[in-house]
Amino acid sequence: MSRSAHPAGPRHADVLPEGHYSAPPADLNVLDPKVWARTVARDADGVATVGGVDVKTLAEQHGTPAYFLDEADFRSRARAWRDAFGSDADVFYAGKAFLSRAVVRWLHEEGLHLDVCSGGELATALSAGMPADRIAFHGNNKSTQEIRRAVEAGVGRIVLDSFQEIVRVAHVAQELGRRQRVQIRVTVGVEAHTHEFIATAHEDQKFGVPLAGGQAAEAVRRALRLDGLELIGIHSHIGSQIFDMSGFEVAAHRVVGLLRDIRDEHGVELPEIDLGGGLGIAYTSGDDPREPHEIAKALTEIVTRECEAAKLRTPRISVEPGRAIVGPTAFTLYEVGTIKPLDNLRTYVSVDGGMSDNIRTALYDAEYSVALVSRTSDAGPMLARVVGKHCESGDIVVKDAFLPADLAPGDLIAVPATGAYCRSMASNYNHVPRPPVVAVQDGASRVIVRRETEEDLLRLDVG
Repeated sequence: MSRSAHPAGPRHADVLPEGHYSAPPADLNVLDPKVWARTVARDADGVATVGGVDVKTLAEQHGTPAYFLDEADFRSRARAWRDAFGSDADVFYAGKAFLSRAVVRWLHEEGLHLDVCSGGELATALSAGMPADRIAFHGNNKSTQEIRRAVEAGVGRIVLDSFQEIVRVAHVAQELGRRQRVQIRVTVGVEAHTHEFIATAHEDQKFGVPLAGGQAAEAVRRALRLDGLELIGIHSHIGSQIFDMSGFEVAAHRVVGLLRDIRDEHGVELPEIDLGGGLGIAYTSGDDPREPHEIAKALTEIVTRECEAAKLRTPRISVEPGRAIVGPTAFTLYEVGTIKPLDNLRTYVSVDGGMSDNIRTALYDAEYSVALVSRTSDAGPMLARVVGKHCESGDIVVKDAFLPADLAPGDLIAVPATGAYCRSMASNYNHVPRPPVVAVQDGASRVIVRRETEEDLLRLDVG
């Protein structure tokens, strides 16, 4: 295939339009380990590899687009979280980030618990052999059928999200002759994202029972009165993609204050506190996430200090990393199609996937990195926007990034850090089948979620 340079858009910083990018890197061929899975490297021919398998081989075997998951990296990150918190705390993997039966088995083998938030996630967990007592069931609108299945299975905890759900879960538990362990999710008025947090006026959301106005205290009163419930703790979740611990400090102060009030009113010291998830990962070289041991040390110190001040026994801590475990371990591989340079703007690089396999850029204004992975290049950088094949102007995968100016149709490019929320939120927009998830380890690859086919789509259409 010819590798002649395309007439690209602007290449130099002094003529670049405004956008979501920094200056081009010194070497476009370098794969920043901060944003790529740990076994990703380039071989002697310049082709990227993961788990000892090069991306050309993976594309031939599994097609594109496809998600490739570094199994060794996933397992090592799961172990790092487990070891960081130790035996006196519980790490619940947040299944909403990405869940499959293979992932459930890995989690169980590595000693983690699992957080699910729908009947489908619960079914996946149980079918893959996760012990029910290691499962937490979340959600703001659990159906009676979902609650019944969870109680019958013996899940370790149900996180209560409203006054109505307190009654609903208690009623099901009593019907089944069970006493269900529960936590109450409390909205503490703290919202944290990346490096910022706001400590007031964030009760306006669908999740949890507000601490303000005494609503959380009333939820506790009701839960303690019901025979079908065993209230074991308070749950708090403050945001997503968090790098700064300051928001957790404010949230912990308020949650521990509630625990103190519960002790003073009811003579009960609840034994657990769940601080939720939301810990950030590196999507670009500018992101700087903390390591699990740093997070564990900071959160443990915060809770211990607050409990000492309130003269409470330190409760058992739970955390719920999802993105922080699976996010960095996968990348999405695409084949380049149409390349469309726009003078004095940027070059549009179309790929064979798009918003159906990664909605986060359109939905959250998320930023990603991208690299040419089927070869190296000595060409200079061109400012590119990676877009999909869908009939939608917002079908953008990477808003602005630098790719080699000799990029050509048929090249393979990859977007790292797509392990979380990409396959989970994938759709069939434009009747495009969803890509497979392929685990790679020790020189071999295996499909853990197969590619959808047109036959799958037509099978559901009973008209």
